Amino acid sequence: MCEIIGVFNNEKSTELVITGLNALKKGRVAGFRISTENGDWNSKDLQELKQVAKGDRSRNCIACCSCEPRASSEDSKDKLVADAEIYNKGELNEKAFLSEKRVDAAYAFAHWIREGNSAELCIARDIIGLKPVCFAHADGFAFASEKKGLEAMGFPHAIVLDPRVLLKYDLREDRLSFEKRDFFDIEPELKEDKEKLKGDLLNLLRASISRRIPSRSGEKFGVLFSGGLDSTLIAYLCKDLGADFVCYTVAVEEPGMKEAEDLRFAERFAADLGVELKLKKMRVKDLEKYVKEVVPVIEDTDVMMTSVALPLYVACEFAKEDCGIKTVLYGLGAEELFAGYERHRRVKKEDLNKECLAGLLRTHERDLYRDELVAKAQGISLRAPFLAPDFVDYALRIPASYKLSLDKTENKLILREIARDLGLEELASRKKRAVQYGSNFLKAIEKLAKKKGFRYKRDYLRTFYPSRNAKLGCLFSSGKDSTYALWLMLKEGYPVECLITLKSQNPESYMFHTPAIELVELQAEAMGLPLIMKETQGEKEKELEDLRAALRESKTKYGIEGVITGALRSNYQKERIERIAAEENIKVFSPLWHVNQETEMRLVVNTFELIFTGISAYGLDKSWLGRRITEEDVERLVELDKEIGMNIAGEGGEFESLVLDGPAQMFKKRLVIEESEIREEDENTARLVVKEARLVEK
Repeated sequence: MCEIIGVFNNEKSTELVITGLNALKKGRVAGFRISTENGDWNSKDLQELKQVAKGDRSRNCIACCSCEPRASSEDSKDKLVADAEIYNKGELNEKAFLSEKRVDAAYAFAHWIREGNSAELCIARDIIGLKPVCFAHADGFAFASEKKGLEAMGFPHAIVLDPRVLLKYDLREDRLSFEKRDFFDIEPELKEDKEKLKGDLLNLLRASISRRIPSRSGEKFGVLFSGGLDSTLIAYLCKDLGADFVCYTVAVEEPGMKEAEDLRFAERFAADLGVELKLKKMRVKDLEKYVKEVVPVIEDTDVMMTSVALPLYVACEFAKEDCGIKTVLYGLGAEELFAGYERHRRVKKEDLNKECLAGLLRTHERDLYRDELVAKAQGISLRAPFLAPDFVDYALRIPASYKLSLDKTENKLILREIARDLGLEELASRKKRAVQYGSNFLKAIEKLAKKKGFRYKRDYLRTFYPSRNAKLGCLFSSGKDSTYALWLMLKEGYPVECLITLKSQNPESYMFHTPAIELVELQAEAMGLPLIMKETQGEKEKELEDLRAALRESKTKYGIEGVITGALRSNYQKERIERIAAEENIKVFSPLWHVNQETEMRLVVNTFELIFTGISAYGLDKSWLGRRITEEDVERLVELDKEIGMNIAGEGGEFESLVLDGPAQMFKKRLVIEESEIREEDENTARLVVKEARLVEK
């Protein structure tokens, strides 16, 4: 278990890294290793390390925090830090990590390569996304295992690296590039008969569990045990392997509250299996202590995220205190692979495995980052046998008819049949009950919220994370910057109450975006957010009073306490927004401020469906208008920047943009342009005029 961190092209790199390490160590006893161009330092004491490295003036620094810090040898020019648990070490070669999906490991690493006149940093994660790493490209480049490390260093709006991407940072050019990595596929579908499939699947799961059992002799481990299909199969196979383990179940029990279903089934199936089970039964009044700890740990106030994180956090603490457990196995992944969720019932049979794959692609964002933060907070190595690469590869290609019954009443069919073959008939018939419901934790949060006088659970949870407790509006223009800024703040857990748009009559407004501004109403509907729209004549400085009026209305109507802007580099706009907002006692959040503009463009085109609605620069022509902007287009903008000084992000008015669609968590519908025309002033100046547009379901 390790935390990794680094800062590059920043004159305070060493100082910042030490600050970040202090935030990441979470009070644990740990060792630290720091490397710069000038040397390597190791210490058990961060303050001692701070003094040793005090005189170092390097602009580049890489470090790790671990009980057993490992890094490159002293005489190596290259520097490597890694947070890695490798389960099949003996089967790997040096290139396997990036070229193959067969690496059975949870890892995140950063490799600082110094060769001749070049210098490059490579960062990658395991292809599933079990270990996190985040980055920020502003005022240099920084990365860390967790967002809180970057926030402590002054990079508050970090991006979680997509596991399916290899990040490369050129230190000389201060440029990022992203190389896509192959993921799993649902084809070719497996053609073997069902008995063969069941046998292979069981053997793959048994092998995965065997690799995840601690290798140190005599080390006991834990299994998170809900008495559900997935965790019981894990416990059965652990016993079959002769492993030394304990099952742990946690739930809330309260007079007047329905019995926690997980307790009843856990006790019954543990007895049937003959495995050791330890229960922790909590009262509602005891839960608030854990809510207070968990919400900042997971960096989120979402009700479902918190209600899932709580039983995991309590169980990990229970296991650690009970037997000094350091490793815990759990059943994450089975629902996605074997169509265990309600949404799987809503797709056509021929699309079922596509939906399984799509869900797996989202797991690193939705589940794995949260679970890793929770487990690390308790000093636990959390391991998911169902997410072993060979198991995933096989399970995704099992025919849909072996996952979901024809009438869609029974899911995870093949796993249930395996359970029956093992003699676990009652287990095979137990219906899925999500942990937040089966353990009563969600109901307990509701009771706590009501007791504290809150109508909504989310408002209660926000009190435990004050920095995310401000209601926000977003200054929204329909283009890429305001949309991406909004997305970042939503991902960070801020409650966004409304969009705020100034519709200027002056196409040359100094403050406000004008192309396709009328489409903001459709975008607001697509995102399910209310819209405050104010018209302005667009007269310089006078238009600020219209902004003030819009902010006041948003404050009165939706109670906003802060406002999001998409400002990148324009001091003119940012300073005026900040002045008006300050006078109205409203905080300003500008998550894109000083973000590297090329990086912003690359992230935007990979996140949103984006078109250009206006161009006004040498090197651009009307062929850029009305079509989706891609990574290849960004490459062309980079070349134009080298040739003629083009602003890659369009900050100089080189182009205007419109967002048509984005992540499903943000855009519930997609904007479609039905009719438009291009009005061309000259070869390098043109505008797309949208005459008709509509929303379609996704």
